[in-house]
Parts: sequence; C-alpha cells; structure tokens
Amino acid sequence: MIVGQDQRLFAAHEDVLSVSPFFSSALKEHFLEDGAKQLTLPDEEPEILSCVLEFLYKGDYFPRLLRGKQRNSWSLENAQDINQTGGRGSSEPTMFHSKVGDLVLRDTAVYCAAEKYGLEELKRLALRKQGLQSGIPADVILRSARYAYDNTPESDSRLRAHYLALIIRSRKTFKSSGTLQMEMEEGGKLFFDLFVAMCNHMDDLSELRYDSISASPSPSPSF
Repeated sequence: MIVGQDQRLFAAHEDVLSVSPFFSSALKEHFLEDGAKQLTLPDEEPEILSCVLEFLYKGDYFPRLLRGKQRNSWSLENAQDINQTGGRGSSEPTMFHSKVGDLVLRDTAVYCAAEKYGLEELKRLALRKQGLQSGIPADVILRSARYAYDNTPESDSRLRAHYLALIIRSRKTFKSSGTLQMEMEEGGKLFFDLFVAMCNHMDDLSELRYDSISASPSPSPSF
C-alpha cells in the first residue's frame, strides 16, 4: 500500500486486510504485473494506518489496553510496560494530522478510520481508549470533536456523544480559555448538538433539585 502525502509503503497479507469490507472490495480491483496487489491511500495518515494494521494483526494497537484487577477497570500500558514488550510508536495521546494541519487525538482519528474501513471492534476499542485520556488541552478537544463530526455519519452517535459529555464536564476550563467562544463563532452541527446537550443537562439538574425538595420533609408549623 502507498499511504499519505509522503507515499509511505506498507505491506500486509490480503487475508488479513480482507477482514475490512473496504479493503476486501478494493483488493478485488487492484493488480500489478507480477500478480501482487497495490492500494493507494493518499488521504490516509501513515500513523493511523499503522494502528489499523496493528489491530488487524494483533487485536489492539499501541499503547495496548490493559484490563485491571477490579471488574470493568481498564488502563493503558505505561512506559515500563512498553519497554518490557518492545512496543513501537508514540504513547502520546495526540498526533499531527496533515489534513487538519494541527494536533488531534489519535484515538479519534483511529475511530474515524475504523468507521471508513468497516471495523466495528476497532471503533469500540478506540472509544474505550479515548475515555481513559485526561489533561487534554481545550483547543485539542474541540479540534478533535470537529474532526469526529466531519468523519462520522450522524447515525453513529457514540464518539459525538463522548465529546459532548466531555465538553460539558469541562465547561469551566472552556469558559476560561476563550477557545469555546472562537469555535462557536464557526458554528456547525457540533455546536447545535452541544446546545441541545447543555439544555438537557440543565433540565436534568432542575429535575434533581425538584425531586430533592419534594422528598424533603415539610417543616413543622410554628405557633
């Protein structure tokens, strides 16, 4: 495969790639003179395709997702785990995306690639990994949210819902940074959904307060 603007070369087995409906269909139409098959993916990021291939071969991508001792607890392998297993690639949560021209969250880009290639399990894995990230700057969150909206269909709400919840939980950070205001001026579906989510959030808070007041015992009358 020839990937990205720099035309990086990747090799993979056809039976492995054919797990993806996208690659299975594309491979039927591309042959070289020696019988080999070659795909060209000029719009794909080599770093992201590397994650996709690693998942197809190993069921995960770097850094790996580790199950904790407690039920339903997860973590990402740390630097010590990486050194012991000889992991390759960057463990940073962000990556430079050439089409965006700036940093985005890697797991978001992997999720969107998995959507394109028809890999539902990879989408679930990428979303779970992204949920473990913390301390991400507000501008990266919003940029990644826009990327998610631009590269997923409206019928797939999981990643979009993740960003809406993340922005609402981090609203104090966004208010103080001024980033949210600049992004809102550009508008778009992301901020319509965010407005609806914020309204629903406020309605939920109001209902909780009302239920709390209703459940409180009435004060005894004084004479």
